[in-house]
Amino acid sequence: MQHAEPGVHQAPPPSTVPWSAAYWDMRYRRGGHSGAGSSGHLAQFKADIVNRIVCRHGIASVIEYGCGDGRQLQLAEYPGSYVGLDVSPEAIRLCSERFAGDPGKHFLAATEDPGTADMTLSLDVIFHLVEDETFHRYMHQLFGHALRFVLIYSSDYDFTPPDVHVRHRKFSAWIAENAPDWQRVLHIPNPYPFDPRAPDDTSFADFHVYARVAHE
Repeated sequence: MQHAEPGVHQAPPPSTVPWSAAYWDMRYRRGGHSGAGSSGHLAQFKADIVNRIVCRHGIASVIEYGCGDGRQLQLAEYPGSYVGLDVSPEAIRLCSERFAGDPGKHFLAATEDPGTADMTLSLDVIFHLVEDETFHRYMHQLFGHALRFVLIYSSDYDFTPPDVHVRHRKFSAWIAENAPDWQRVLHIPNPYPFDPRAPDDTSFADFHVYARVAHE
């Protein structure tokens, strides 16, 4: 689960970019990070699952929509190419600096075209897409640029909590309606289910793996 850093929880100033994009860019610029879920045992759990799937299925290329500050990416084991996209220019700058010595990793603005990849990846992002238009555009990008698999780590129910930067969405309903060529082939529950008494050490997100349906 991701939480706001002190001093960055308030709404960003008026902007021509979506609220969620402005929020995250301001958060990074003020020294905030991608959240508690991108470090410690939650980050290790995510990395173990993603690395296992990459290895098991011979994934040669990955596109991640919402790479954040790159802390989670430090635990990744991608033998092929990786492209990370983010709505925050500051996040792209941080990742470009952090992985400057790795020629296999490239970082782009969310509006740029990354091409296609064996697998697209969404970790702790969907429940931060508070605008409907932003959510729909993001989902079309996530599935439109994947060749074999889409790997999602998120909640999958509709609920709007008090947190200004969180809106839970039942994304599986969107996929059933808008991406019928994709089928969920794996669901991995979180071993650290959300506990309000320990919000930084637990999460409401599970893993959902989608594969493209083969048509005869």
